[in-house]
Formats: sequence, C-alpha cells, structure tokens
Amino acid sequence: MSVPYFGRLLTAMVTPMFSDGRVDYEGAEKLANYLVEHGSDGIVVAGSTGESATLSAEEKLELFRVVVGAVGKKAHVIAGTGTNDTSASVEFTKAAERTGVHGAMLVGPYYNKPPQEGFYQHFRAVAAKTELPLILYNVPGRTACNLLPATVARLAQLPNIVALKEAAGQMEQVSELMSILPDDFTVYSGDDSLTLPMMSVGAHGVICVAGHIVGQEMQAMMSAYQAGDVQKAARLHKRLLPFFKVIFITTNPIPIKAAVGLKGLPSGNARLPLIAPTPAELEKIREVMAQLSALSV
Repeated sequence: MSVPYFGRLLTAMVTPMFSDGRVDYEGAEKLANYLVEHGSDGIVVAGSTGESATLSAEEKLELFRVVVGAVGKKAHVIAGTGTNDTSASVEFTKAAERTGVHGAMLVGPYYNKPPQEGFYQHFRAVAAKTELPLILYNVPGRTACNLLPATVARLAQLPNIVALKEAAGQMEQVSELMSILPDDFTVYSGDDSLTLPMMSVGAHGVICVAGHIVGQEMQAMMSAYQAGDVQKAARLHKRLLPFFKVIFITTNPIPIKAAVGLKGLPSGNARLPLIAPTPAELEKIREVMAQLSALSV
C-alpha cells in the first residue's frame, strides 16, 4: 500500500460533554468542523486528550462515525483504538475501520509494561488484522514503558504501520529515530512545545493539543521552518510557548477543555477521576489566551 499523507498538524480532539457527563455528539461535530477550518489537517478522536480511558467502546465508535460524517471528506480522521489488551485492540481497531475512519492510532500498552518484543508482537498483531494505516503512539509518561527506536524501526517494516507520535520528551531518542527509520516513515511530535525542535532533526509535524486554539499559528510556525525562515519559526515558537505550557498546568485534558470552553466552543468538564480546573488554574489559562487574543471564536 502507498504511504498515506495525514498532514502536518493533527489535533487530538477533546470529547465535548454535557454537565451530566454524557457525550455531546453534536458538539463533537461542531468542534471537528471548527478545528478543520482553523488549521488542523486531521483529527485524532478518542485519544488521551479525548478521554479514551473513560469512554465506552460504544461512545468511541459513535464519535468516530459522527466526526467522519462531519469532516471526513475534507480532513483525515484518526481513531484512537489502542489498549493494553492485544486481542481487544485488534477487535476494536477492526470495529473502528468499519466506521470509515482514515487511520488508527495505537498507544503503547499501558500498566502491564511489556518488553520490547512484547511491543513488537502487540502492534504486529493489530496491523495484521486491519487495512487501516496505523500510527504508533509512544508516551511513557502515561504508559510507564518506552517504545525504543530499534523496535519502531522493526515495526516500520510492516506495510501499514506508517507513522509514530513520539512523546517521550527525549531529543536524543528523536535523533536516533530519525537516523534509523525509513525516509517514507512519518514522525510526529507528541509534545506541543517540542514541535519545532523535533522538526529540526527531521520530524514531519505534530499531533497536538494546542491545535484547538492556535492551530493556524502552529501551521504558520511549521511552514516558516519548512520554507527556511528559521528566525520567523523561532519567533512564533516563543510566542506560543506560554500557551503550550499553560495547557499542561495540570493533567491533560483538564486545561485544554477549559480553554476550548473559554473560546466559546463545545467542551464541558472532564469525567471523573479528572476534575474541573481550580479557579487559579482557570484564571491563568484565561490570562495566557488573552495575551494571544485567543478568547473569541
């Protein structure tokens, strides 16, 4: 199969919810359209930022269907389908494929801490049972286990494993990845604030949280870098850095859901065990957004 092009900026979309905790599917449709109209080349649905840990399988599948229906003809829709149970990941990825999504993102198995061969066998098992192009997601801060470059390179030999969201926060590891991966394999930054540094060693773009609010500005930063205007890219990076930092002032997605709400877009609070931001946290988010003139739609 040919390597798909998912775009340079994918936003890991929050899952809008009503005050009673029910998923707001109409809000998800509205938010997806807004994101695509404001800089996102694609949307990851039901990832970490989408509260995948507390969504049911039925809720996730309905979100996939709704978002594909809303923006599937003008942007890439990527389903978050990874779990720490290989057989469950296989079956859920197959179910997601039937909703019409364009790809799936698979987080490294969490909690059970597989060795590198376990990582390889897990992802290979999913890849063997789907035609979808797959994005690996390495986020050891949540999974408690690091997917190492050598394992990614092995997985990159499988025809439908085409990209990696790298969120280990280790630039040396990113450099090693870029030195051993095939040229047609796409690496995305998984840390908003490392987008520009990672691009400097060969990453393609970012799967981000900040794209909810500053997607167009992030696209401008990446475009400037690609065009060779490193100074402009650096200026944009420094301008956006306070926002990159404030949206992780507490556990993701608490701050970004608050920011999306302050923007006047469908959001709601996170489900327990996550909670609403404190008044001080909310005020800090509002302050940084005001500095960016980002409080109005």
